[in-house]
Amino acid sequence: MPPTLNLPQAARRSLVDSAIELIRTQIETGRWKVGARIPKEAELAEMLQVGRNTVREAVRVLSHAKVLEVRQGDGTYVRLNVDPAEVMRRVTHASLRDHFELRALLETEAARRAATRRDADDVRRLEELLAARGERPQDGDLAGFIERDIAFHVAVARSGGNAALVELYRYFALALHGSTSAALADRTLPEPDLAAHRRVVDAIRDRDEAGAAEAARAIVSPILDALERDGPAAADR
Repeated sequence: MPPTLNLPQAARRSLVDSAIELIRTQIETGRWKVGARIPKEAELAEMLQVGRNTVREAVRVLSHAKVLEVRQGDGTYVRLNVDPAEVMRRVTHASLRDHFELRALLETEAARRAATRRDADDVRRLEELLAARGERPQDGDLAGFIERDIAFHVAVARSGGNAALVELYRYFALALHGSTSAALADRTLPEPDLAAHRRVVDAIRDRDEAGAAEAARAIVSPILDALERDGPAAADR
């Protein structure tokens, strides 16, 4: 008989969500390895202390996420040991400080690579997007400003000639959209101004690798310093 897993009391989540999380745990901890067949539906229901319909729905969700693979007549197998959707959920729910630390890492590397690989068209594009970005509006279209800011930073990544980095930055920019909005709406946090972004473009244009990385880091550093100075309450908001 398979061991019984302790099912957390799910006041805020459905039984399906709880079952999905427990199945993920078995996979992420290596108890169920990639390529292994997981227990049958009835056994899973007993292990998770839920009904078979709940198990069926949880397996369907994880199959759709490419974490599990259902082979008709053979069983269900582990396909991935990491669920990309769950990773992004955890990123989205990380603290504001964690978000900006991640942003600093991505933007610093993107600027460094752009300084060594950019061409004249890249520089022209950065100039255009920087002008379109402008300064943060005191009142008005904050959402539009954030979109223009993201477009600028994606262009920096694209200037580095690394397609994977471009897609990674774009992917995380969408996940971090909420934290960016929160930071800009919070007048107690320093505001990354146009001049700071101008220094990034100038260093990239001059092929100054170290200067570009330093300028990109300097955009985010004041926000990180403020979050550290104000303590956990600010970092977790």
